[in-house]
Amino acid sequence: MALKTRRPQHARRALQDTSAHRAHLAAPGARVLAPLPRPGKNVFCVGRNYRLHIIEGNLAAKRDPNDFPKAAEFFSKPWTTVIGPGDSIQRHAKHTRILDYEIELGIVIGKGGVDIARESALEHVFGYTIINDVTARDLQKRHGQWFKGKGLDTTCPMGPWVVHRSAVPDAQALHMELDVNGEVRQNASTQDMLFDVPAIIEQLSAGLTLHPGDVIATGTPSGVGFAMTPPRCLEPGDVIRARIDGLGELVNTVVD
Repeated sequence: MALKTRRPQHARRALQDTSAHRAHLAAPGARVLAPLPRPGKNVFCVGRNYRLHIIEGNLAAKRDPNDFPKAAEFFSKPWTTVIGPGDSIQRHAKHTRILDYEIELGIVIGKGGVDIARESALEHVFGYTIINDVTARDLQKRHGQWFKGKGLDTTCPMGPWVVHRSAVPDAQALHMELDVNGEVRQNASTQDMLFDVPAIIEQLSAGLTLHPGDVIATGTPSGVGFAMTPPRCLEPGDVIRARIDGLGELVNTVVD
């Protein structure tokens, strides 16, 4: 099932209807699509937004570990990266040697706006989902900016559904965990965000109009593969499970 978002009230009704008939979601042989398989524009993303992840990245790059950004750092992933739960992540061995994972809380915008104030930011949120911001680290470094390293096909697993904001009382108190082949790699809380959800929306919407159906990935915690000693990259056959409290579990497998 995919969610059409031109009219948020219709999307809300669809989710309510789906919740009332949850058994149909588990029908044998059914394929669950990404909740927004073709966002209206690129998926917005926030870089370096978890304190411990910033520190591990700075150490890996031999920078001052306490070099924290003064403002949210934004980039984007093209909509062609989006896949759903159970879909395969291409290894892209021809193009990258270092493919990495990043569990992230995804914001789905339900009410558009520009220059949105922090105080009213959550009124613009429709709901939340899980995103795995799969990244080609060598391309990310080689190009000097992040679009190519973040933009290979199938590198934005999303899902398994969108949970309405009314069912998520505090987006800054969610436990999140990612494992590869059963080995826990990332284990953190959204409480570690440097810029919280209202701050992200306020900064991103400054002079830039957000529309219903826009998706914002809010950054990843520590535990990514490239920061390990030695670095550990994803390989064909790896099964990645990403879980966030109340949002379900997103499972994808890496293939050749």
